[in-house]
Amino acid sequence: MPNSLSELNTIIIGAGPAGLAVAACLKQSGIQPIILEQSDKVGSAWHRHYDRLHLHTDKKNSELPFAPFPKSYPRYPSRDQLIDYLESYAKKFDLDIRFNQQVTTAQRENNRWEIQTQDAHYHTPNLVIAAGNAREPFIPEWKGRDSFKGKVIHSSEYKNGEQFKGQNILVVGFGNSGGEIAIDLWEHEAKPGIAVQNAINVIPRELFGIPILSIGVVQNIMPAWMADAVNAPILRAVIGDITKYGLRKLPYGPATQIQNDKHIPLIDVGTLNLIRQGHVNVYSGVAEFTENGIKFADGKEARFDAVILATGYQPRVDSFLNAANVYDKIGAPISSGREASVTGLYFCGYYVSPTGMLREIAMEAKRISTEIMRNIV
Repeated sequence: MPNSLSELNTIIIGAGPAGLAVAACLKQSGIQPIILEQSDKVGSAWHRHYDRLHLHTDKKNSELPFAPFPKSYPRYPSRDQLIDYLESYAKKFDLDIRFNQQVTTAQRENNRWEIQTQDAHYHTPNLVIAAGNAREPFIPEWKGRDSFKGKVIHSSEYKNGEQFKGQNILVVGFGNSGGEIAIDLWEHEAKPGIAVQNAINVIPRELFGIPILSIGVVQNIMPAWMADAVNAPILRAVIGDITKYGLRKLPYGPATQIQNDKHIPLIDVGTLNLIRQGHVNVYSGVAEFTENGIKFADGKEARFDAVILATGYQPRVDSFLNAANVYDKIGAPISSGREASVTGLYFCGYYVSPTGMLREIAMEAKRISTEIMRNIV
């Protein structure tokens, strides 16, 4: 693309679910925004995820504005189905997406936002950052890692367990990705273990045939402590005592965890059952790597052929955004779904919601569109 300077009402960074949703809402209001996407496709993060991935939230509560999921989709759509949905969404609203546009800097000058990509320059009164929480893999440092003879990959590089058949594999991290990767490894006849450093909460994907998200939506009017008190006896009956399997439970419930820690509890899709049956071994946190395996925090050691780091991601909007007091030390926006403390700046998709990220994105997109339209008037 040749260098250009375009006067636009709104520029959106990122063509994932959040960026597409904001663009569609603005388009419905009569504004044609431009989306700058660093990759060559919409929903690029979803293309990178492992093959087995399905939504942990039901499709009814995960649709973007003005476009339900196809009726033929199952209750919990697969990764490929979500990608198809996002691609169809972009076509449905005829969104103006500029692919292969890596934003290098974005800053406010002379009452407008100046955005520079590798080969183009834009300015606009309104900038929406929807680059996603999974922008940069987080890879901790451990003593001895360079001496380990096996393969070490981040979960962002993991596709399926075919190459690990018959091997002893350690998954580091027991979030939703780590839990499902452990299942996938077992299904491909590997011998998985999970290293769990911190105390956790575990909730089922459904309760009595009802998606857990639908229950969360109803309970969202309650204070977090009250929702946890109501749910505690039900979760004890359904999940059981996880400490029997070497796991430590948080002293507070899932709703409080989301509110205070900004972290989603493990939504179990079968990992606990494999642990109960002895198919997945549980270890404490990683202390250091050895030549042939891992030494754990409790002093135990075990041999592994490979290690998969399900250690999460960091948003790192600070890598391109020059603005004060709008993000924290890992580049995570302080606000989401409304105008930030800097005029004309909006973030979408960065609030960790107890009722589901895609549902939250849909609501945030509508609010952002409304605010931008109100500011025009």
